[in-house]
Amino acid sequence: MLILALDTTTRAGSLDLVRGGRLIEVAEGDPTLTHAARLPGAILDALARHHLTLSDIGLYAVAVGPGSFTGLRIGIATIQGLAFAHARLVAGVSALDALAESAGPASVAENGGCARFRAAWMDAQRGEVYARLYARAETLWQPVTEPTVDRPGATLAAWAECLGADRSEFVGDGAVAYRAELETALGPQARLVAPVPPLAPIVAAVAERMAAVGHAVAPGAIRPLYVRRPDAELSRDRKARTSV
Repeated sequence: MLILALDTTTRAGSLDLVRGGRLIEVAEGDPTLTHAARLPGAILDALARHHLTLSDIGLYAVAVGPGSFTGLRIGIATIQGLAFAHARLVAGVSALDALAESAGPASVAENGGCARFRAAWMDAQRGEVYARLYARAETLWQPVTEPTVDRPGATLAAWAECLGADRSEFVGDGAVAYRAELETALGPQARLVAPVPPLAPIVAAVAERMAAVGHAVAPGAIRPLYVRRPDAELSRDRKARTSV
């Protein structure tokens, strides 16, 4: 089965074509162009390079967030439109879950032992990170918190009791951006996993597992995972407070 996976949670984003676990193409976007300017042209171009068409795709996959509101809307709408037109199912994948999985198995620290926790941090701008914490369960990473958005220090404070003195790994552009804060707060107990890979291949892998157990859905059932409230709502609340 040919899977098309799309990630528009970051400025560059990525898309992936995979069949039977074999990677056909992974392409990162041009961060100087908007997703609206690139899509769906980038998808059609990728298919054409391999003499494929939209009718060849058996399953669509999309990162549903968190991320830029505009990017999420464009990515999800693109996948929904293509899937609807060709009567295909869609798997919606959390970008944080994909990010946690992208770093692979827990690595061995220089002074021995494996990390017990892995944190996915995405840069949410405004000095904040989208974050979720995962615990190692044999070969899998199980989420132990809900997705959040907050300042790095506040996020670490909320996790302090859970993390304790255990080793932990941090992955994502948010972890790269706030590396200094991580090192100050956690010292050698924290390890930064870098560089940050394109997420589309992981989204495709997760989607294939979801489809195998019947968790792919009709296009209209896909919903974005925003975490942060839309700017319009925040602005409305600010105006309401100042008018009181």
